[in-house]
Amino acid sequence: MTEPHPAHTPARLSMNQVLLCGALIVTLSMGIRHGFGLWLDPITSERGWSRETFAFAIAIQNLAWGIAGPVTGMLADRFGALRVLLVGSVAYALGLVLMALSTSGLAFTGSAGLLIGMAQSGTTYAVIYGVIGRNVDPSKRSWAMGVAAAAGSFGQFLMVPVESWLINHLGWQNALFLLGCAALAIMPLAFGLREPKLGHGAHRGHQQSIASAVREAFGYRSFQLLMAGYFVCGFQVVFIGVHMPSYLKDHGMAPQVATGALALIGLFNVLGTYAAGVLGQRLAKRHILAAIYALRSLAIVVFLTVPLTPASVYVFASVMGVLWLSTIPPTNAVVAQIFGVQYLSMLGGFVFLSHQIGSFLGVWLGGRLYDSTGSYDIVWWIAVALGIFAAFINLPVRESAIARPVHSPSTSAA
Repeated sequence: MTEPHPAHTPARLSMNQVLLCGALIVTLSMGIRHGFGLWLDPITSERGWSRETFAFAIAIQNLAWGIAGPVTGMLADRFGALRVLLVGSVAYALGLVLMALSTSGLAFTGSAGLLIGMAQSGTTYAVIYGVIGRNVDPSKRSWAMGVAAAAGSFGQFLMVPVESWLINHLGWQNALFLLGCAALAIMPLAFGLREPKLGHGAHRGHQQSIASAVREAFGYRSFQLLMAGYFVCGFQVVFIGVHMPSYLKDHGMAPQVATGALALIGLFNVLGTYAAGVLGQRLAKRHILAAIYALRSLAIVVFLTVPLTPASVYVFASVMGVLWLSTIPPTNAVVAQIFGVQYLSMLGGFVFLSHQIGSFLGVWLGGRLYDSTGSYDIVWWIAVALGIFAAFINLPVRESAIARPVHSPSTSAA
């Protein structure tokens, strides 16, 4: 399969416009969610809930995000990203407000879990990467995806200390109300990603139905391997992001250490995701992914075996930051490289569903096993084993475009 000839390519948005608006949207959407671990202690203390209650809601959030991802991706591919982003922005704001007002575990799961999870599916990477794939030249696609991922990382670095300050000075409920207002800022930015009408015929070259694209992807071995690797990514990063503040508190660390660690993850993730995007233009993406997963496991092993001090926490956070979301540009670039961009948001959503199933297990098992054993040790070592597994299964991924039968013009017309 080859990219369509420029003469048959529909009008594109400016690459700078796509990157600016897409990066700012991801900065907001990912930045807000990255600090949710800071709310675990104040909410469970005030509401009298167990850590598992909070963790289960965040686990449902990740699962809802993943399940809704293919649907929002399909809608964005079919009708354009604008409508999906507008609805997602409103749902995100509403979910944050209801999260602050929830007084039962069930209501908290509905707001912080289901509603925010579905909102995130329409305001984060899958939708934005679909626009990038359709509007950025293939020679710059991996780099552009790295830029967008780096923006999400910067949002994490920027928003964590802001959220910590809001919680400490305004209270955790008012902090959520203000973040709800911030989520509405996605709406005006979404108009910068308003593409020409997609519809049928908007994509030239090989045409597929949605059902055919799904069957093709799920029947392709490399797609299955990418999904398995992304499962591990979700398990590791969401477990660490949500439970590390409480883990550090249990070991006598001041709250500022956890805030600094999460901020460092976001800061160094800017470097890591951008570097992964750049390297994806030069190196085999499967090798980049295998190295990321292997290095994550090594970093966790070192972190668990050295004495726990603020310095060791900051070093671990910086190293994990480089590896945090750096899987995103090469994974999505491989999907586009294999299957093309017609259904990139939808297929990216399916891969991300696997990520979110891993996220669900990582965050829920963290709370469940902590309540059962009084320790996070078992989950840390599960994360190590999974990282080694993911490193090996990414090596056989084939990055070349999938072979498809050539349709003549008369056949396509028929």
